[in-house]
Amino acid sequence: MTTLRSTIDPTSDDIRANAKAMAAQLAEIDEQLALAVAGGGEQAVERHRKRGKLTARERIELLLDRDAPFLELAPFAGYGSRFTVGGSVVAGIGVVEGVECMVIANDPTVKGGSSNPSSVKKTLRMHDIAKENRLPVISLVESGGADLPTQKDIFIPGGAIFRNLTQLSAAGVPTIALVFGNSTAGGAYLPGMSDHVVMIEERSKVFLAGPPLVKAATGEESDDESLGGAAMHARVSGLADYYALDEQDAIRIGRRIVRRLNWRKAAGPLTTTPRPPRYAAEDLLGIVPADLKNPFDPREVIARIVDDSDFDEFKALYGTSLVTGWAQLHGFAVGILANARGVLFSQESQKAAQFIQLANQTNTPLLFLHNTTGYMVGKEYEQGGIIKHGAMMINAVSNSTVPHISVLIGNSYGAGHYGMCGRAYDPRFVFTWPSARSSVMGAQQLADVTYSVSRASALARGKAFDEEGALAVRAAIEKQITAEAMPLVLSGLVYDDGIIDPRDTRSVLGIALSAIHNAPVEGTASFGVFRM
Repeated sequence: MTTLRSTIDPTSDDIRANAKAMAAQLAEIDEQLALAVAGGGEQAVERHRKRGKLTARERIELLLDRDAPFLELAPFAGYGSRFTVGGSVVAGIGVVEGVECMVIANDPTVKGGSSNPSSVKKTLRMHDIAKENRLPVISLVESGGADLPTQKDIFIPGGAIFRNLTQLSAAGVPTIALVFGNSTAGGAYLPGMSDHVVMIEERSKVFLAGPPLVKAATGEESDDESLGGAAMHARVSGLADYYALDEQDAIRIGRRIVRRLNWRKAAGPLTTTPRPPRYAAEDLLGIVPADLKNPFDPREVIARIVDDSDFDEFKALYGTSLVTGWAQLHGFAVGILANARGVLFSQESQKAAQFIQLANQTNTPLLFLHNTTGYMVGKEYEQGGIIKHGAMMINAVSNSTVPHISVLIGNSYGAGHYGMCGRAYDPRFVFTWPSARSSVMGAQQLADVTYSVSRASALARGKAFDEEGALAVRAAIEKQITAEAMPLVLSGLVYDDGIIDPRDTRSVLGIALSAIHNAPVEGTASFGVFRM
């Protein structure tokens, strides 16, 4: 039998305490999500509605198939900055006419949908996901272009948005723009670079420069409609491919465009009737300890996300700090690597490298469940070759060509973060639980290192060591690193694709795996030199 057997008692005091801590973290996440949903705030939304317009989220809801799931991505972009949480963009993967699409909608209630640094970072990430997974892109456009006070932060990187649209088209991935309002300056290139463009009567305004700027630059008198209105672009310039009467009509036309794409996924699940896990998703709230110094068994997580809780463990008795094995998730084959006791030793590294090679040999996507403090240090381990063995694992991760998905559920520190396919290693998706922490090393360890280096430096120079001052600096550094390692901070920088409720993990991964299979899943036999 390969069915995992749970050993936890959901009613125990420890599990209840863990769940309570997780609930508190989720409450903080929900507060920030509510800010993202609120957009520019109540007054801005009311002004928008008085103009007879739908909000960005209402437009998405009408665009998607009835009762279809929508996996919102990077909803916390901009957290911790002076910009509204969400990056003035609502984006994610949804189903339109049976086709999984990347939907990117400007939020016009936030400074007219203008792009700030977080908007650019988020949009570029969405384009990466669309390109890697061959997802048709639907842009719901209403943007005044760049947020001019921050132009130095967005002008140069923002140009990649337009390049990406043309590269998607060149790769045969359709791009569609539905223009709901102003699409000015750089924003004009969103429809300009898209394969299919829908404009709305007396609503869509697309021009490189509006009437005031044209007047200032050339002295020419003009008005919005003759300069860039939908009628002009439909009848004169030819930029508009379809002419809609109102927003609902534009969305109807957009759905028809998708229907006529004749789009086909590269592959589907191995079974369309997967069995659910044998254990309740609710249990996932209590598995990760409130204090991440305490270990937990990742098999308890695996048992609650994979089909029928069925898991074929690979090398179960070797390198036991890393759990590896095969399963199906919503019918899709997947290989799983999950940290069991945090530290990665030589055996775990070698085991991971072999497992990753096997996944590539069988064209199987990989799921990484992070809870690692990094690779083991110390004289014994250095002499035993931890560097070359850790390099072997990172080499395998770096050169593997099957899709990777990472979920940070506990610690994700140092080179262990890299070996477990952190953001820098281009996983197709990265999701985070509220319990996760990620940085160069643990806050206490990093603070201890800086204290020790400071003390050694003073002694080496023959200077008096200010113990009190050094301890104050140590405390400040620990506080800083603790704050910077939090999920909301990292998510605000778009270092993940979203912080998820642990109970939603199976559904989120199912959508991600389904999206991945829009593109061919192909492994490789070509890796760099493995140091032996």
